[in-house]
Amino acid sequence: MSDIKALDRTYIANTYARFPVHLVSGKGSLAWDVEGKEYIDLGSGIAVNGFGISDEVWLKAVTEQLSRLPHASNLYFTEPGAKLAEMLCQRTGMKKVFFGNSGAEANECAIKASRKYAAEKHGADCYTIVTLENSFHGRTLTTLSATGQAHYHELYQPLTPGFTHIPAGDLDALKALAKQTKIAAVMIECVQGEGGVVPLDAHFVHGLDTFCKASDVLLVVDEVQTGNGRSGQLYAYMNYGIQPDIVSTAKGLGGGLPIGACLLGEKVKDVFAPGDHGSTFGGNPASCAGGVSILSRIDEALLQGVRERSQYIFDQLTGAKGVESVSGMGLMIGVKPVKPAREVVGKCIENGVLCLTAKDRVRLLPALNIPMEQLEKAIAVLKAALAE
Repeated sequence: MSDIKALDRTYIANTYARFPVHLVSGKGSLAWDVEGKEYIDLGSGIAVNGFGISDEVWLKAVTEQLSRLPHASNLYFTEPGAKLAEMLCQRTGMKKVFFGNSGAEANECAIKASRKYAAEKHGADCYTIVTLENSFHGRTLTTLSATGQAHYHELYQPLTPGFTHIPAGDLDALKALAKQTKIAAVMIECVQGEGGVVPLDAHFVHGLDTFCKASDVLLVVDEVQTGNGRSGQLYAYMNYGIQPDIVSTAKGLGGGLPIGACLLGEKVKDVFAPGDHGSTFGGNPASCAGGVSILSRIDEALLQGVRERSQYIFDQLTGAKGVESVSGMGLMIGVKPVKPAREVVGKCIENGVLCLTAKDRVRLLPALNIPMEQLEKAIAVLKAALAE
């Protein structure tokens, strides 16, 4: 482990505050480090490994595709991308899909689609995109500009112009802004993940939906972390009973390989023409084959299991010793501890449980199908760490 840590520190850019764990293998919701120590994984690669590590169905789909055609450029037709796009549209009511490689790329596509639609429909001065304070939409310069957290902006001025942030829950702020500037789109996360795992109020979301429809402002929902079953529905917006114009997603869609998808609704389905946007690796056949295997298995039985596991975690941790509050939706849960969150995570690691942080919270993102026996054991470890 020391050799790998030394290589990492010498040759990898110093952008991650890594935990002192050198993982070498895993299966399902269990992972093993270089010394053979076993961990129960409550992070799933930050909401990526939705069916756990090296899921057999996913692995078979990916390796079969790798043996046939691992990559082809988007100058040609390939089957996995077409099938995955069809599944996404049929499951959501959206009309077209653009594939990229990450959540940030999916959000970049959503921003470009919004601005192109608004410019063509309402004029070149209609480009402002409204996002929420405490939001997080990615780490490219433009998605960073969309992110409503000032500390992410400090080192990277000047930011991409055309983004305004309003407080979550403040419809009046949006309506006041609309009187002063032309708004192209409103972009939200139904659960602000990196912002502390905070769900949006349903009344506010419905109000946004009503405002956008009445004003021909596009409603964009960032489902990068909340999507693909994580919330207890296929996509988190479905918990609110709304229909967005654009949906971005990534993470859990690929099951472990890089993928991003921007889903375009009726208004914007034809906003792009050939040459308007593109990606060398977007729609990669192997990644899309993995996506097909994942999406085909996110059914009502799985989603019910997500909701049941979520309820168990909330019941166990709400009001527990050392816990100030519990928030989230489905298997995307934030636990605000009395003591520092990273200290709690460190104690969990010592006792064989991997979990994450989000601001001042311990963040839980287990596999959607984590066995209850493993979940119960992991939550017991977490409760003990919180109570110390």
